[in-house]
Amino acid sequence: MAAATSAAMASRALHAPPVSALRARGVAPVRSRRGAAVVAMAAPSFLISKLEASTRTHRELTFRLADPDVASDPKEFQKLSKAMGELTRVVDMYARYKECEVGVEEAKAMVKDAAGDLEMEEMAREEAAALGTEMSELEDKMTLALLPTDPLDEKNIMLEIRAGTGGDEAGIWAGDLYRMYNRYAEREGWKATILTTNPADSGGYKEIVVELKGDSVYSQLKWEAGVHRVQRVPATESQGRIQTSTATVAVMPEVDDVEVKIEDKDIELTTARSGGAGGQNVNKVETAVDLVHKPTGIRIFCTEERSQLKNRIRAMQILRAKLFELQLAERDAEISGRRKAQVGSGSRSEKIRTYNYKDNRVSDHRVQENFPLENFMNGDIKPAIGACQAMEQREQLEELNAEMSNLV
Repeated sequence: MAAATSAAMASRALHAPPVSALRARGVAPVRSRRGAAVVAMAAPSFLISKLEASTRTHRELTFRLADPDVASDPKEFQKLSKAMGELTRVVDMYARYKECEVGVEEAKAMVKDAAGDLEMEEMAREEAAALGTEMSELEDKMTLALLPTDPLDEKNIMLEIRAGTGGDEAGIWAGDLYRMYNRYAEREGWKATILTTNPADSGGYKEIVVELKGDSVYSQLKWEAGVHRVQRVPATESQGRIQTSTATVAVMPEVDDVEVKIEDKDIELTTARSGGAGGQNVNKVETAVDLVHKPTGIRIFCTEERSQLKNRIRAMQILRAKLFELQLAERDAEISGRRKAQVGSGSRSEKIRTYNYKDNRVSDHRVQENFPLENFMNGDIKPAIGACQAMEQREQLEELNAEMSNLV
């Protein structure tokens, strides 16, 4: 009943005239006879401090972008424009929040000034209720907007899928995962380019590396890193027995040579004939590149391009991504384990999902949720990604609340 009453009040408040309109009708300055309080809870001072700081930063960025020296430097201009764009939404919400605060104060004054006019008093109360609801919603949105973001979220990625345990079925499963991600990329409007493959004898892949380019690729697919386990009757199984196989997924942010420096002395590079499709050139000319990074032992064999130069560029691109992944692993090892225990570490060795064909379900072990298998394999993995993102947000909110509590 209380919920229904609140909903009805909120609905009426949406159609109530603004406080300025009530004031224009000339209500006399006399205290209300009903005398009930009009209250709107203020946001925590900790949040207000962060919002004020964001507003100041936004203002400073606006001035800097107007500087002719910045405008003449495309790289700096793009960097500052992006930073300002990230702040604009929260700054706009905060500006609206302050407008609502003023509106609530005006509504409270109108209740006092209603001079016994019950209709005017009720309209003012409804206006205050609507503004209070909006303030509460804005507070939630602003809190989420201020949560820390991963600086890598906007990057493109290298998606590496490797067959794990399970023999021929593991290679087939790696191929199924590739098709699943390719379908998801199509849904999102991303561009997928195969960089290197190592086909399995019975179909699928021993290993495949794909470049994915588009909006916020890493922010979505970073949750896919880990071991994907499948339970099903393999096509190669004549007795109808269910087999468990695995494939490992690595999600590597794309980086340039400035972010990861590779010394020439650390590289051992040889060439070979690619073979396969592509005409006589790939069969007669050594277009394939076999690259080894001596300090780490990472080896990359790249054959997808039709020229040696292009394959070398691709191999170096993959190597930079792999080295950057190692750097990220070292960084993450220093982070508190509490969040990783909930959402997952994102490491190659962590078992993140089980795909059960008999029960037609996908179980995500990090969020303890199940999803329809057929939809999932057709590229509908958004619900699982959203569940992981929501869990991370809850963890960040807990940390923020703890930080706020320590300041009280």
